[in-house]
Amino acid sequence: MDRRAFIGSLAGGLLAAPLAAGAQQAGKTVRMGILNLGVPPNPEELAKATATSSFWRAMKELGWVEGQNIHVERRYGESDAQLRAGAADLVRVKVDVIMTSIGFTALAAKGVTQTIPIVMANSGDAVRQGLVASLAHPGGNVTGLTSVSPETSRKRLALLREAMPKLSKVGVLWCGSGPSREVQRSPYVSRPGAALPEQEWAETREAAKELKVQLVSLEVFGCQVSEAECSKRLAAAMALATKQRVEAMLMFDCTSLLPSAIRITDLATRNRLAGMYPFSYYCTIGGLMSYGVDTADMLRRAATYVDKVLKGARPADLPVEGPSRFELVINLKTAKALGLTIPPSLLQRADQVIE
Repeated sequence: MDRRAFIGSLAGGLLAAPLAAGAQQAGKTVRMGILNLGVPPNPEELAKATATSSFWRAMKELGWVEGQNIHVERRYGESDAQLRAGAADLVRVKVDVIMTSIGFTALAAKGVTQTIPIVMANSGDAVRQGLVASLAHPGGNVTGLTSVSPETSRKRLALLREAMPKLSKVGVLWCGSGPSREVQRSPYVSRPGAALPEQEWAETREAAKELKVQLVSLEVFGCQVSEAECSKRLAAAMALATKQRVEAMLMFDCTSLLPSAIRITDLATRNRLAGMYPFSYYCTIGGLMSYGVDTADMLRRAATYVDKVLKGARPADLPVEGPSRFELVINLKTAKALGLTIPPSLLQRADQVIE
């Protein structure tokens, strides 16, 4: 799968049109805007997304059918500036609600409107990002779901240790907020002290102490740059991993590294690093393991928020909900290539095993 196809799959079907027509919501046709990271999908990609769209299946069950009682405006962008421009255009065409798949795009939308409701299917720490005042009382025009869970960092490291019982040194691939001007402009830093990756890094360090695992920071600064430059920085991080003799790699969920997903898994395999990734897509392109929120479930739940907003609910009154389902995915083909034998007890607990 190439970079374009990955961006299309990232939204988990959010980009797609709904399936067959169903019951209609009574009343006038409403307008929903969808703002997504990436480039517009081609018809084939759109059709594939449609076939597995948990969001649109849920919308259909709630009575919303595109072309009948809901009109959808889709906008895309590969940078904060492009996403803001797309969001501004959604404001111009007067949509009734803006749907986003991740916090990065929600931030772009919030940057151009404080009145049109914004529903996020997923986000990092929405409070630290400045998207909402609190999870229980959002207090503005943004609501939806967050993937933040206090135990996620520890769980990922524990699963990696279970797969490799003798594991002692792990490299952590993450996007830091370094001193460069690029990073200071990053949407990850909405106000002083609110850098999300640093928070996850601190939580992972605590987990490492408990598990008696040494961490090596493979921090990549400012990957909101050209693809070629980002590749250089990733190669440098992998070179550091080799120099430090790390045995495995733990990757944080970092928006600016998403377009380099294929590059990252390829580098990890070539450097014989067993990788633990933030969500299942990485395993489908060759990553060893992933543990994270069930994105299909998040999108399904996001549909209920859109439904409530379209029926008159205020985002300020709809508490932001955390993840309810997580999934563990293991790629046995990659394990074999790395010379690893995954314990049967771990395989039995996996939600998906790729062979």
